[in-house]
Amino acid sequence: MRILQGKYRRSFLQSTASKRVRPTARRLREALFEILSFRVEGAHFLDLCAGSGAVGIEALSRGASHASFVDRSPRMCSFIKANLEACGVPAGCAEIWMSDALHFLRRALVQRERIWDVAFFDPPYTTPYAPVLDAFALEPLLKPKGGVLVVEHHYENRLPETTGALKRWRIIRQGESCLSFYERKN
Repeated sequence: MRILQGKYRRSFLQSTASKRVRPTARRLREALFEILSFRVEGAHFLDLCAGSGAVGIEALSRGASHASFVDRSPRMCSFIKANLEACGVPAGCAEIWMSDALHFLRRALVQRERIWDVAFFDPPYTTPYAPVLDAFALEPLLKPKGGVLVVEHHYENRLPETTGALKRWRIIRQGESCLSFYERKN
């Protein structure tokens, strides 16, 4: 797996060959960053269920100012750390949290010190999506104007058009995977 564009372009990333880890496909990452291109520059980016960290590192490569990587696996967190180092990402531009996505979001709410411009949520497809969607819908985790939550899911998993304060404004499909784009309703 490689970084597609930006200052870390063509950097190779380490990952695992485990069938339990499903990296975001290259074409889906290309589409994601084509759609979000104007929102990434200078953004605070959250990569939930980060795996190897490819999506968050791609965001940093394309000009995001900071990325938070969250994964519950110690092994995947070590891959993220190695990939950040291999790309030469400055230490102050990234943080890695070994945590379940929902526990991390609850902690962020309590501490009230984090808010993201873009959040990318890509859990294993068998994971219940509703608790994390509800956390973003009910709480101020995204920037109020222009903050976006992108959720990768299996095409048969029909996520809601609206949930709380979130409204889906776009969905794209590539193979068996979809990306749903959510923003806060005005």
